[in-house]
Amino acid sequence: MSDFASLYGHPPAVAAEAPGRVNLIGEHTDYNGGYVLPTAIPLRTRVELAPRPDRTVRVWSASVPGLEQPVGYRLGEERRRGDWLDYVQGLTVALAADGRAIGGFDARLASDVPQGSGLASSAALEVALLRALREAYRLTLDDVQLARLGQRAENDFVGAQTGIMDQMAASLADAGTALFLDTRELYYERVPLPASADVAVIDSGVRHSHAGGDYNTRRAECERACALLGVPSLRDLGPADLPRLATLPPPLDRRARHVVTENARVLDAVTALRAGDLPTLGQLFYASHASQRDDYEVSIPAIDRLVDLARAEPEVYGARLTGGGFGGSIVLLARAGTGRAVAERIATAYSQHAGGRARVLLPSA
Repeated sequence: MSDFASLYGHPPAVAAEAPGRVNLIGEHTDYNGGYVLPTAIPLRTRVELAPRPDRTVRVWSASVPGLEQPVGYRLGEERRRGDWLDYVQGLTVALAADGRAIGGFDARLASDVPQGSGLASSAALEVALLRALREAYRLTLDDVQLARLGQRAENDFVGAQTGIMDQMAASLADAGTALFLDTRELYYERVPLPASADVAVIDSGVRHSHAGGDYNTRRAECERACALLGVPSLRDLGPADLPRLATLPPPLDRRARHVVTENARVLDAVTALRAGDLPTLGQLFYASHASQRDDYEVSIPAIDRLVDLARAEPEVYGARLTGGGFGGSIVLLARAGTGRAVAERIATAYSQHAGGRARVLLPSA
């Protein structure tokens, strides 16, 4: 048995959860201080937790195959292991650095957010666990502070130089709206999703890892571009600055061009959403994907194939790679009532001809 009481010999004291997210548009802009537009998805991470009287942390995860017993460590003795437990350790390190006093705890994790699919499984874990710890130890943390702590854990301990979008989405987004977020000012606004469209997500089956070198390399390339341009952040540049970007050496010129044009696409997407202009929103999806493929070079042939299959569907307004790239999923916008059937056709065609196995994650069956 792997329920909480069987694992630890006592019931949990608190329970909390947080959703995964799909980013509608605004990729690799968050760590450049830019704009993003995620929405929450029904897939969630759930945490059951009970405080302990000592400084021992014990954690069991239903997502780890073959894990029979909880694994643990002592607070203040966190050491990177290179596996899933680093996300938990990173949170307790971040809480201590922020002056938040907690004791040890027993925790059980369960999630239906698939790992490596570009749907922010790590952020869902971080926010769900922080919510449980906030309740168990009566921590005075608001939802934005939770997001900041989750990002700090991922950046400083896990070693993935992500922006704050995923944690903000896990902490603040809901399934009925898109979360328009200015990642520099941490200003956010919920924009209603149109009832006349379905949002669908198809997992390519190709896993990715934000802690891998390619993702961090892209961030370093953006920082180098800023240094050469003499600006604090690519957020400080707009479409009028595109001629300046062309003076950068390759590939920095392309990396900067993606970020600047993607920020503009997010703002245009918000305008289209508010107007219910789905054809324009769909074209912005396709333009975003082309920029990720050609300028930022984070797409792969499997993802490009899914987008091409979506483009051939008359009910689809637009499709694009969502998430950090190098695998993961696509998000598409389809006419209301058609999203599931269209996504299933695309996944079937992909699986028959691409040699991989795609699956529809949203809409759920």
